[in-house]
Amino acid sequence: MSNIGLIIEERAANIGNFMVGRLLPFRQKRAVGPFVFIDHMGPVHLKNYQNFDVPPHPHIGLSTLTYLFEGAIMHRDSLGTEMEIQPGAVNWMTAGKGVVHSERTPEYLRTSDKNLHGLQIWVALPKAMEQTDPSFSHIAAHELPHWEQDGVTLRLIAGEAFGRKSPVPVYSPLYLIEIKSTAPAQLNIGDELYGESALYILEGEIRNDGNTYSPRQILVAKDSKLCQFEMAPNTTVYIFGGEPFPEEHFIYWNFVSSDKALIEQAKQNWREQKFPEVPGETGFVPLPQ
Repeated sequence: MSNIGLIIEERAANIGNFMVGRLLPFRQKRAVGPFVFIDHMGPVHLKNYQNFDVPPHPHIGLSTLTYLFEGAIMHRDSLGTEMEIQPGAVNWMTAGKGVVHSERTPEYLRTSDKNLHGLQIWVALPKAMEQTDPSFSHIAAHELPHWEQDGVTLRLIAGEAFGRKSPVPVYSPLYLIEIKSTAPAQLNIGDELYGESALYILEGEIRNDGNTYSPRQILVAKDSKLCQFEMAPNTTVYIFGGEPFPEEHFIYWNFVSSDKALIEQAKQNWREQKFPEVPGETGFVPLPQ
């Protein structure tokens, strides 16, 4: 019997001047563990007159995780952070009670042809942490645990698994694991996982219980302890999940909380521009109607 309980296909979504593939949330599965939002950006080729520009916008009650495969993004936030992220590194911003940030093509690339490809992920905060002070961490690619096992290479982007711990400062039990194959490989890693678990296929294909699965799909496991599959050559997958929260978390636009009143207050604060400003930025993304 297959351990796959649900298959989620990428759906096109517009985030301003840029189209992405929306993976989570999904109407039949709002979250996997604490992971409540995943966008697949690109791959896209931008001409010298095209740029990735997401003006200042607010967040509450979550941590954002940006992970690039190709290209570069300049992150600026209301804490005064100005940090360029490049492939393999992690930008981790914890919104807590409220933060504002922008994401743009770096200045030195704005008049050049360039590529952009990566993942934008939101991780909900535990109820007790939802009103924490905002913070930002940048973790360089070489700081993330990486190793070879069973004929594949693995990288622990966030959380704990395989007896290893990522330096990304997460707030609940979770994992985000990158696995790459160059030759056929059989994996049985259920003993390493916990809570809810899902697998995202970036490239290549995997086989499970006689079925073949292709890129741009999330496979949600019925039981994380039964996670086993075969990877075709030149395949890259991301396994993510962790312990779900006991209470439901709600999402409105960029706001996540277990308390709808906090979301309503955030909406009002953004309408009235009571959030802190991002130094050096002008303009903002208005609250959706």
